[in-house]
Amino acid sequence: MRVLLSNDDGVYAEGILALAQALSEVPDIELFVAAPDRERSASGHAITVFRPLHVDEIELPGVTGTVWRVSGTPADCVKLALDSLVPAKPDLLISGINRGPNLGTDVFYSGTVSAAIEATFSDVPAIAISLMAHDNPDYSVAAAFSRFLAVKVLEHGLPPKSLLNVNVPAVERKHLAGVAMTKLGVRLYNNQYDRRVDPRGRVYYWLAGDLAELHNDPDSDVKAVQQNLISVTPLYLDLTHHSFIPEVERWNLGTFTMGGKR
Repeated sequence: MRVLLSNDDGVYAEGILALAQALSEVPDIELFVAAPDRERSASGHAITVFRPLHVDEIELPGVTGTVWRVSGTPADCVKLALDSLVPAKPDLLISGINRGPNLGTDVFYSGTVSAAIEATFSDVPAIAISLMAHDNPDYSVAAAFSRFLAVKVLEHGLPPKSLLNVNVPAVERKHLAGVAMTKLGVRLYNNQYDRRVDPRGRVYYWLAGDLAELHNDPDSDVKAVQQNLISVTPLYLDLTHHSFIPEVERWNLGTFTMGGKR
C-alpha cells in the first residue's frame, strides 16, 4: 500500500514527523512525503502558477520512505506528488498532523484540509488530521490514532469526493472520552486589523483578533473536542445547494438571453 503524507506546517514540523514515524511501523506500507519547505498555515487551496516549484529529496529521522521538500503550498505539494513524484497512484493521502485545530468553518482556510481535498480531486482517499494544541504539543496520541484510522481506510475505502477531517483533543489517551462522528460546526473570529506604518511610510495592516463565542450543535466537531472526544467529520466536495436550485429556476433568469429587459 502506498501512502502519501503532506501538511501545511512544513516538512520539518514535529507533527508530520510523528505521523511519518508512526506509519513507518505499519507493515506493507510504502511511504512518501511531499510537504512545504516552510510553514504555509492558512494558505487554503492556493496553487503556484507564476513561479517555478523547487523540489529537494531529504531525509527525516526514523522515517522509512521518500521525502520531498517543495517550495510551494500544501495543494502544490499534493498536486505535484500525484502528477510527477510518486511513481504510482497512492492508496491514501494523510495531511497533518497539524499544530492547532481545523474545526468548523476553519476548513475553508486550512492548508491541511486543502492538501487532503487536492488528493480527493484525483480519487485518492484522504484524511486531514489536527491536534488541539498550539503550545508544547504532544503528537503521540494523534499519531497513534492516525495509524489506526489509516489502516481502517485502507481496508474499507472512502466514497468518491469524500474525505475525513479529524481533530484530536490535546489530552493523554486515558483521558479521551471516545471517538465521535460529527458535522462541521461554526468558528468565527472578532477580526482586528492593526494599522501600522513601515519605515518607508507605507501603511500596512496586520490581522489579529480572538475567537468569537458561538453556539454550536451538540453533534458538531466544535462540541465534540470540548468533551475530549476525537472528532471525525466526513466532508463531501460537492458544494452545490441542490434544494435551492428549483427556487432559483423560478427567477426566470433565462429571459436575459431571450431579449428580456429584466
